[in-house]
Amino acid sequence: MENLLIFETLVQYWHIILLFFAVAILYSSVGFGGGSSYLAILALTGIVFTQIRATALLCNIIVVTGNVYLFIQGKELDWKKIIPLVFISIPLAYLGGKLKISQNLFFILLGFTLLFAAITMWISKRIISSDEQSSKINTTRNASFGGVIGFISGMVGIGGGIFLAPLLHLTNWDTPKKIAATASFFILVNSIAGLLGQYSNPDFYIDWNLTSILLITVFIGGQIGSRMSNNYFTPIQLKKATAILIALVGIRILIKYFF
Repeated sequence: MENLLIFETLVQYWHIILLFFAVAILYSSVGFGGGSSYLAILALTGIVFTQIRATALLCNIIVVTGNVYLFIQGKELDWKKIIPLVFISIPLAYLGGKLKISQNLFFILLGFTLLFAAITMWISKRIISSDEQSSKINTTRNASFGGVIGFISGMVGIGGGIFLAPLLHLTNWDTPKKIAATASFFILVNSIAGLLGQYSNPDFYIDWNLTSILLITVFIGGQIGSRMSNNYFTPIQLKKATAILIALVGIRILIKYFF
């Protein structure tokens, strides 16, 4: 009986599974979890929004866990700069996960923000090379970035990397590789915190038949994508790929919720 349910789920959602696989590869290759795209894909399935957010966060966790492991092995994480980012973001992501917001208004604002950030990154003439001096540690600024982004991320069900990465690029926070590593770790801890916040709500629910298949799918895709990043992408390609992905997400959200 259980095997039959799994087969029926595969047949019914095969296109969703393939899209999740593609998103996991693309986003993990630039240090993201793909939560924003998972939300958009799941919105087409008719699944209730509360379940959509939880499923997207679980997929985020699976994808970026592999990323974080590889980045730790490569010593790409600067803990002195990362800890202020996540110290405030984790509790605020939890609080954001507990709140209920207007889905339409928020996604319109999200779309415009992402599109603006992507355009700014793309036209910027300054690309940080791997041997260039990065910006100095600013604990207050890092904590402010992390807190605001963590709270917003918890509300919508994303990890926050789609916000954090362009902000770090625009402020010359560090090299593209280290920004990708930082975004991965940020997504991981905030996705966990946001999921716990949602779990505390009485209407929390997950369809494990579909979700378990999607988790396996994004795990495989995430492993492929993270290894593509470490072996094939240069810093300039990494920054431009990030800008393209952010622009695509912003445009898709605006088309769906604004026009």
